[in-house]
Amino acid sequence: MSAEAQSVIAALRACDATVATAESLTGGLLCSTLVAVPGASAVVRGGVVAYAAEVKVSMLDVPADLVARAGTVDPDTTRAMAIGVRYRLAADYGLATTGVAGPDPVEGKPVGLVFVAVADRGGACVRRLELPGDRPEVRRGATVAALQLLLEVLCAAA
Repeated sequence: MSAEAQSVIAALRACDATVATAESLTGGLLCSTLVAVPGASAVVRGGVVAYAAEVKVSMLDVPADLVARAGTVDPDTTRAMAIGVRYRLAADYGLATTGVAGPDPVEGKPVGLVFVAVADRGGACVRRLELPGDRPEVRRGATVAALQLLLEVLCAAA
């Protein structure tokens, strides 16, 4: 169980808020990390693993023209995923991940390029990361980065 996940769950419980996840490169690792924390059921609404572009469009309401124009590994796509999962799962916060875990580039974007986003009722923020390592390390790094971003947003709102 990660310290970041424990802090996120505690912060969500303290402000009586909920979160939902939309994941691409992390493939469920983010939601799994959250629900490993005792008491997570009080604040985690659920998660969507939207690995394929068409799932991002159909399940998370990411505009098809955005995916066609910008691709799946893009800050605007990640933002739209966070907004979409927040709406679809009726959560206070939406948390999303996209990126290139490797071993090969995707859409001309390098291995290790990751975007994480948090959406709340006031909008959404996105962070770009360039993470080193192999596929598992990039996925773990993206998970930690997403949790850290959500914690920053929660602390700023408190």
